Amino acid sequence: MSDLKPISALGAAAPRLLTLGTLTLRENPGLGLASLALRRGGTAPSPFGLTLPDPGGWAASGAYAAFWTGPDQWMIEAEGRGEEDFAAALKAEAPGCSITEQTDGWVAFEITSVAGGAPLSRLMEKLVNVDAAGFGPGHATRTGLEHMSVFLIRRAEDRLAIIGMRTLAGSLWHAIETAAGRLVAV
Repeated sequence: MSDLKPISALGAAAPRLLTLGTLTLRENPGLGLASLALRRGGTAPSPFGLTLPDPGGWAASGAYAAFWTGPDQWMIEAEGRGEEDFAAALKAEAPGCSITEQTDGWVAFEITSVAGGAPLSRLMEKLVNVDAAGFGPGHATRTGLEHMSVFLIRRAEDRLAIIGMRTLAGSLWHAIETAAGRLVAV
């Protein structure tokens, strides 16, 4: 049998990390993802103590978070559980809901700024058609980034996450890196 070794979405043994000026871009392979959908007549659960957010919202509780993806649908995040069967753990927390493992279908890039929110807002203005001024902490949305569909999550004033299709990881990283590099050059 072959000696198989896991690789990141960008094809390396270790996740990619890059600092450009005050921005740090980081591939996050440890993020577990599972979708949760209510069944007809179901009530919203509180998996892992989370209050599931309303449209456009993101909520966190410890190592877990959730963002709204559609009527009666959310994506649940679990930091550090990207190599586990996170859907099984979520199913135990949300009986009666439809749960689907999503981790391997997506790539998460975390962007932080040591200079606060202004550099992140300028980066958003270059990348996506979202009102950066109105997209503060606790907001999440699905939007287009170049030719790709992504989830954009404002985790904190100085933290932004971009979650996109894993098959487009290289293109997505290139777009973010290019835009961040242009901000540094200004």
